[in-house]
Amino acid sequence: MEIEVVSAKNLPALIGLVLELWTECSYEEELENYQSIIDSSDEICFLAKVQEQHIAFIHLTTRNDYVAGTASSPVAYIEGVYVKPNFQKRGVAKALITVAENWAKQKGLKQIASDTEITNLSSIDFHKKVGFSEVERIVCFVKDLS
Repeated sequence: MEIEVVSAKNLPALIGLVLELWTECSYEEELENYQSIIDSSDEICFLAKVQEQHIAFIHLTTRNDYVAGTASSPVAYIEGVYVKPNFQKRGVAKALITVAENWAKQKGLKQIASDTEITNLSSIDFHKKVGFSEVERIVCFVKDLS
């Protein structure tokens, strides 16, 4: 397995993976969003590749605002991590987390954080297995004003 940084060359593959994770998104919108990452100093994506097939990605940002449970600022934040179903449970996501941790350390960051839906039990289990501690659970509300 090879891990590479997002570039103009692999951007279409990244967008394909992003759309597998967030199926409600559009190609055009995500292409615009992720193009800006290529030259960013505070945001990065890494892609995992087996032979010529991109099979996974992790999207990281540097967050300067408050992040639940953290003791420092800024922190590295995992905005998304995805592994194609046929490649899950083979250490791919764990390898991407290691790359993410190294990126954060190189930037002088002391913590890395993440989140997931309260019902996403497999993601919660994965986070705990790779060393994350659960720090908070919330329920969000909205009321339409019509």
